[in-house]
Amino acid sequence: MSVLIFIGFIFVVSSAHAQPSSSRGYILHIQMTPAVCALDPNRKKQRKCLEGYALTVAGLVPEGRYTECETSSSAILPPLQARVVARIIPDEASRIQLWQSVGGCMSMSAVQYFRTIINYAQRLKIPAALTDSASHNIQKKALLTEFLRLNSGMSSDGVEFYCQKNHGTTLLTHVSVCYNSNGTYKACSSHEISNCPKKFTIQGTY
Repeated sequence: MSVLIFIGFIFVVSSAHAQPSSSRGYILHIQMTPAVCALDPNRKKQRKCLEGYALTVAGLVPEGRYTECETSSSAILPPLQARVVARIIPDEASRIQLWQSVGGCMSMSAVQYFRTIINYAQRLKIPAALTDSASHNIQKKALLTEFLRLNSGMSSDGVEFYCQKNHGTTLLTHVSVCYNSNGTYKACSSHEISNCPKKFTIQGTY
């Protein structure tokens, strides 16, 4: 099943100065919504939490680390595109904030940017454990193997997992997938390093 069938956190892009460029490729950040909503009470009134989304897209960034990525260019999308994007980024305020925070480092307009996100999300196949209503304890190696099985061309170093502890339980909160600028999968750079242990919990939907 693809990300688009299911349906962010806004990440911070930081480090050395860089010019907007797509030559290195992109990183798609996918949020495990039930875990993030459980960890942050301030998010519980957001649509993604209230409506029980299994996954949301947190954003797409150029590979590498950047500063001064803010933009004042318009985040307004055509109505049809906005409805499609809402399936994976359900909160409009989050979508606008996302574009305003990273648009200056993207060599494309907001319309092109969100079209790229949709294209990536449509193609990416998601393991069933990430969208189940029940919680799962899972081995990182097993989850990685399932991603590779479902997505032809993805390499073992092309997807990274991020976790956070909650009352003694280690929850998977985000998955990052790395792409070439033409949209094919690639190995992630050394900036992207999984912080999950060998075994962690996938929070079920609610």
